Amino acid sequence: MATILSRTLNHLRYVNRNLSQWRSSMPSPPVSETTSNRALPLLQSVVPLGLGIQSSALYQRCLFSSSAATVNPENQTSKSSVDAKSGNGKHSGGSHESSDAGKSVRGGPISWLSFLLLVATGAGVIFYYDKEKKRHIEEINNASKAVKEGPSVGKAAIGGPFNLINHEGKHVTEKNFLGKWTLVYFGFTHCPDICPDELQKLAAAVDKIKEKEGFEIIPLFISVDPERDNVEQVGEYVKEFHPKLIGLTGTLDEIRNVARAYRVYYMKTAEEDSDYLVDHSIVMYLMGPDMDFVKFFGKNNDVDSLTDGVIKEIKRYKK
Repeated sequence: MATILSRTLNHLRYVNRNLSQWRSSMPSPPVSETTSNRALPLLQSVVPLGLGIQSSALYQRCLFSSSAATVNPENQTSKSSVDAKSGNGKHSGGSHESSDAGKSVRGGPISWLSFLLLVATGAGVIFYYDKEKKRHIEEINNASKAVKEGPSVGKAAIGGPFNLINHEGKHVTEKNFLGKWTLVYFGFTHCPDICPDELQKLAAAVDKIKEKEGFEIIPLFISVDPERDNVEQVGEYVKEFHPKLIGLTGTLDEIRNVARAYRVYYMKTAEEDSDYLVDHSIVMYLMGPDMDFVKFFGKNNDVDSLTDGVIKEIKRYKK
């Protein structure tokens, strides 16, 4: 028993000597009380009670020294890296501070001369822009005034000679209406709604123009359905709207020629036996005393606007 204890102590002394030499090269952190308390039972279980306090204390020192040596390298490494980083940071900060300290502070308020030059340049640009704008507006006004006062470039190519038959069976041409103001409307007697509405508007406007200004207007109705609108059919139709309404019809070629002269579109639609409709332009043409085109009025004009429009054109013509 004594031999075994002697060998064990010699071995522990050797280990303790080596650990002490290795530990002396680097500082060891203090061992916490918790670690000491945890290791004490282990020592008591390994070292026999008969060895006394010195043996126990020796075992504790050896164990704690080896624990500190085991833990220390990681802590020392991390601490060294932290210190190195801290040192680098301090060195870098110091270099930045020295760099910032070495820089000269530039800038500051601009000089009065620069400010005055800036203001003068801005005022010059604004003045030039305003002047050019006024000049451009003046040029536009002069150009529009010259157009209004300049000579006419011509009239619309609407209207022309025609040779048709009126609702009384007489041959008439455009010359029969020279010296008179006429309102011309193209339609057909089998029209279900649009033609009757437009002819009623035409008749009402003719009467209002006579009442307001005393101007005589000749209303003309030209059929675009010569196959069904013969003289008798047209005669019965125009009587329904106004006593002065003149109905005109003719052959297929004659109607085609007059429609082309007045730029009127028309075409048969949905033909079933003899029952069909005719799609056509919905326009009234105001013709002057020389049977030249003056103005047209569309479906959007009501009786009042049609009346006022015709009166305005007649007064302008007489000036």
